[in-house]
Amino acid sequence: MKDTSLPFRIGVGIILINKKNKIFVGKRKDHPNNNKWQMPQGGVNAGEDYVAAMKRELQEETSVKSFEILKEFDDWTQYELPDYLKGKIWKGKFRGQKQKWFLLKFTGSDNEINLKTKYPEFIDWKWVNPEIIPNIIVDFKRKLYEELLTKIKPFID
Repeated sequence: MKDTSLPFRIGVGIILINKKNKIFVGKRKDHPNNNKWQMPQGGVNAGEDYVAAMKRELQEETSVKSFEILKEFDDWTQYELPDYLKGKIWKGKFRGQKQKWFLLKFTGSDNEINLKTKYPEFIDWKWVNPEIIPNIIVDFKRKLYEELLTKIKPFID
């Protein structure tokens, strides 16, 4: 049974694709040994619009500024944290995230990507073929990522 006593954290997510239609993933700093990767994402600050939050999160996590927005998805996605993480992350205030996702085309060169930011979240990064993404992320986000891959298919085929 789902715990509905806590709200969802409002956030944004970024699907960054390169010229070869490969997707950027970063290896999380807080789990260096489990070989799990994710796309850039993060919370929306009070009073911040979604596009501004997306740009800020992308820059904070990857240093990337060279991109064009291909699509801001209208519908929201969400995921629940597994029980072992509830109460541990986000100061225990949220049960998961409700996210607005963006599909971006990276227009820069790979040397623009720099993970050594003020508050680094990733220790490594790579471009991957879309179809492998559900196999390299944490299990509790798998369904969400599979849904996202379906939504971006028309843009990358």
